[in-house]
Amino acid sequence: MSFSIADLFTQHFDEKFDLHEHYLNNQMVRVLRTIGYDRNYKKAIGQYLYDEDGNEYLDLLSGFGVFAMGRNHPTIIKALQETLTLELPSLVQMDVSLLSGLLAKEILATCPDNLEKMFFCNSGTEAVEAAIKFARYTTKRSRIVHCDHGYHGLTMGSLSLTGEHIFREGFGPLLPECTSVPFNDLAALEQALSSKDVAAFIVEPIQGKGVNIPDDNYLPEVERLCKKYGTLFVADEIQTGIGRTGKFWAIEHWGVKPDMILMAKALSGGFIPVGGVAMTTHIMDTVFNRMDRAVVHGSTFSKNNMAMAAGLSALHVVHEEKLVENSAKVGEDIIATINAMAPKYEFLKEARGKGSMIAIEFHAPKSLGLKAAWAMLEAANKGLFCQMILIPLFKEHRVLAQVAGHGMNVVKFLPPLTLTQKDRDWIVNSVEKTIADTHNVTGSIWTLGKNLAGHALKNKK
Repeated sequence: MSFSIADLFTQHFDEKFDLHEHYLNNQMVRVLRTIGYDRNYKKAIGQYLYDEDGNEYLDLLSGFGVFAMGRNHPTIIKALQETLTLELPSLVQMDVSLLSGLLAKEILATCPDNLEKMFFCNSGTEAVEAAIKFARYTTKRSRIVHCDHGYHGLTMGSLSLTGEHIFREGFGPLLPECTSVPFNDLAALEQALSSKDVAAFIVEPIQGKGVNIPDDNYLPEVERLCKKYGTLFVADEIQTGIGRTGKFWAIEHWGVKPDMILMAKALSGGFIPVGGVAMTTHIMDTVFNRMDRAVVHGSTFSKNNMAMAAGLSALHVVHEEKLVENSAKVGEDIIATINAMAPKYEFLKEARGKGSMIAIEFHAPKSLGLKAAWAMLEAANKGLFCQMILIPLFKEHRVLAQVAGHGMNVVKFLPPLTLTQKDRDWIVNSVEKTIADTHNVTGSIWTLGKNLAGHALKNKK
């Protein structure tokens, strides 16, 4: 009997939620059903998802930034199909592969000129783990400094650098000698570095949780302070890199040269997980300093041909389709258009971001009626107002998005970099209609708000 994935999909299409309830994380199923996100998607092309009834959804989540080139891009599919049919030797281990060498060369051509070596792994969190080890070995120091509210992954070392309490709770003790400082606070950073025992400062150029953008002098001063105190400056570009912010690397907005750049997500082309660390020759040659240390750090599946082909074809698409430029242009337009709405809507504080990394922040209104409604939601669960934006966006306008973090009134858009003028209009019109509806406290959207508050209070008990 032949094996067919297509047949499995046809036979079991309606079973996915039941399967997850029985064999996987049933809490995720509960969440999706509670907020009405339990759709059966049947197809995905570019920035669009399609359910079993043929309804089209605009995906502003893009798999947490994985689908920067859109879903199922034909160029990437062709590259992967070709790689499969060539019968190439992969993961020989006692060998080096051609495709990994070519991908390393392509990536380093996009990096600051001080970065001349690449290390490949399978994910963003693995890239962070590698950076921790490389920094400690290179500097002969053990302490790592990171930022409050930062996000660097969920494996043990990366989790030790992740500032959100909800991710850390109950998993300790975490990695020792990890120190947190406020983001965008140079005085606090210098105080932490001045002891001259810090191996690395690992920082997102723009924080993903909240889409927090630093002052213009922050990263240049970070670079200066790290050099002054002998600390390696590590830019976590796992989410911000490869065109996301309207530059190939987010650090280009500030013209800095870190000692390492961490990458993953979009490098996969949306198909095969791949992560990487771009670094100075000094770091590479210090860690891998003898023949008997040639395999002192690595990963079984890193540099596999499928992952490298995905990376090479993904970079080709980014350059060929000018996705970095499109990200900058469309993102800037969306941010400016939403900000222009602020005088009309009391709940709307601001839109911010760079390129296609966009946040919309809400705050307490001034008028009494709206203020009371806001207070009800905040008392039930801080940040709950965002669900009054996200759920109608999804159910009524078929726009899929997310909150920017726990306990904050910030909605985040992380779309594919392929958005068109039609998509831009879809977004701003949907956002305005949804925000306008929240200002009618007798409308159906506040019935949703009361139900959300009720659920939140029940879960607190």
